[in-house]
Amino acid sequence: MGSGQVRFRRTLAKVLAVVALPAATLATAAMSVPAQAAKPSAGCQLNSASGAIKHVIQLQFDNVHFRRDNPNVPSDIEQMPNLYNFLVGNGTVLNNHHTPLISHTGTDILTTLTGVYPDRHGQPVSNTYLFYGPDGAAHTALSFAYWTDLAQAFDGTSENRFNMLDAQGLNPPAPWVPYTRAGCNFGAVGTANIELERVANVATVYGAGSPEAIEASDPSDNGQAKTTADFIGVAVHCARGAALCAPTNRGVADALPDEPGGYKGFSGLFGHKYVAPQISASLPMRDLDGNVIANAAPDGTLYPGFPGFNGTTAAVSLAYVAAMQEHGVPITTAYLSAVHEQADTGLGPGDPIYEQNLRHYDEAFGKFFNRLAQDGINRSNTLFIVTADENDQFVGAGPSNPGCDGVHVTCNYDPTKLGSVEVALDKLLNRTDFQLKGDSAPDYYLDGNPGPNDQRTRLFERAASSIKVTNPLTGQTERLIDAIADRPTLRALHMVTSDPLRTPTFTQFNKPDYEGVTAPLDCSNTATVMQCQAVETWHHGDIQPQITTTWLGLVGPGVRQLGVNNQIWSDHTDTRPTIMALLGLRDDYRHDGRALLDVLDPQAATINGDRQGLVDLGHAYKQLDATVGAFGTAVVDADTKALAGGSRSNDGAYVRFENSLNSLTDDRDALALQISQALEAASFDGATVDHGTVETLIERAQQILDRAQQLGSGD
Repeated sequence: MGSGQVRFRRTLAKVLAVVALPAATLATAAMSVPAQAAKPSAGCQLNSASGAIKHVIQLQFDNVHFRRDNPNVPSDIEQMPNLYNFLVGNGTVLNNHHTPLISHTGTDILTTLTGVYPDRHGQPVSNTYLFYGPDGAAHTALSFAYWTDLAQAFDGTSENRFNMLDAQGLNPPAPWVPYTRAGCNFGAVGTANIELERVANVATVYGAGSPEAIEASDPSDNGQAKTTADFIGVAVHCARGAALCAPTNRGVADALPDEPGGYKGFSGLFGHKYVAPQISASLPMRDLDGNVIANAAPDGTLYPGFPGFNGTTAAVSLAYVAAMQEHGVPITTAYLSAVHEQADTGLGPGDPIYEQNLRHYDEAFGKFFNRLAQDGINRSNTLFIVTADENDQFVGAGPSNPGCDGVHVTCNYDPTKLGSVEVALDKLLNRTDFQLKGDSAPDYYLDGNPGPNDQRTRLFERAASSIKVTNPLTGQTERLIDAIADRPTLRALHMVTSDPLRTPTFTQFNKPDYEGVTAPLDCSNTATVMQCQAVETWHHGDIQPQITTTWLGLVGPGVRQLGVNNQIWSDHTDTRPTIMALLGLRDDYRHDGRALLDVLDPQAATINGDRQGLVDLGHAYKQLDATVGAFGTAVVDADTKALAGGSRSNDGAYVRFENSLNSLTDDRDALALQISQALEAASFDGATVDHGTVETLIERAQQILDRAQQLGSGD
């Protein structure tokens, strides 16, 4: 991608103002007779400690914030009191929750779904990633693909490996499997990689020459819009033999070729065209505001069906979730688009359109909870999990009316002081012998795939780390980067997968106002060929705490009512094992996260032995193994210093650092595995972990953390 960059972000492409869709404007579509409401299958056997949990509702926002971006303006969630009061009043919100690296929608959702870091699900670089081809150059692929898709670049280059890879190079276990094996239907809306994501998926699932494949083969804008409406973004993975996914409903085989223990005899419904008739009392299906859910083609034609990932507003996604829960799908997950972006400009905190979007989201949650309550679905019998993939940093000057609070007085912004700063790295470096994954944390892939100790790699890293730019928002000239990480450090950050062709030569973490790309720049107000100010006012994908710190809300049987908690340190990997512990289910693999025992009622997860000691061990484990824990932060700092300390003739500082880091990471990985196994055994197997073992493991973790701190000190 030396001549430009491809960006794929799951953000709103338009203002979220509710617009009714007149029936006359809707493209005609074949409609099946809708099903009548049905109760969850009697065969669904969740094994929560009290037997109370009968439903699971998991929601993941795109960049919706619990913290305040402007101290005077209530946060996104504060301005959704229907959601805020439900979470804070009935459960626990962890406001010291963290992402993996690199902090992007694809990586973060997949980490939340699986409970493993990206080195074990294969997508540390997203929402696009690169892999080296036979030509020695890197080619760009899209992270968003169905679970069993092969990696394929936009230019047609195929890697002949799964898009998602575990540590052995196999397709990782799918997150719906424990549920379907327990007899529970599992529904998903817009959630990364568990519904069809690409038009090309249609022929794979339904077969070449099928009516579905013929529809998907229409390359026109309208044809692609209709295929998206019919087949993309919505799915139900059914329990074995479930009537919902019968062939008469166009259920097809739910194939998982590498699933541990095999996965035969399971079926799924893929796409709104086949899911909606089974979950909606009437068609076309409508959102919570009564508007027809539809996808718009560029010419304005509206096709009833999935509205595209950017169209998954709260009113849309929550309508799907409620309908599924009402019609025999007791396990649901959904993605909700961000509220602070629109197509033509960015929105600052308290902006009038931003405020309108928040009101719509709040209203949608009010309708959602009321509807569930009428169905008898509530906190007494349902586990609710709500989180956000990452936090964006607002890039812009403060409001021109600084006393605004957004609610009573909306905020005004100078459009010339808004927007991330794009820098053309190829021009600034005067180099073209590399490909780049453009980002606020850009990933470099040097042509020919040189190793970390290659002199060309080292000189390139030093040149990149010394770039200086002038920030148009502040007028200050400053160093572009905050940190840099090459392959040994990327390994320590769980960013090196089982596929060596995907590993960047190095990653630089820019100051968060900046986006590193390659020319030409994508700005209407290009000031130079090297730098301009883009319209994107919310920036993520970087390493700074304001971006990697997000939130997790839990409500339901077995969850303590702690309100807002800022002390418990957690990250996205902890979500999955916590859910499994509450439900009494097991995955076919070891999690990287921990069951959050300090958030669970003691009777919700039976622990033999030193429960508080296991909580303390879990905290030490997070700082040791989490990508943005104390260990990860220390080694990134040390790498940045080591790279800056060498020269063409003397690379001793870096060589010493690399040797020490490789040895230290080996020790960290071995200890992290031992701790993880102990925590899993205690949380899921009823094993006793005695106090002495806990104390020893905590002490060893601290020793490794001390060694990591010493890496950057030169000791």
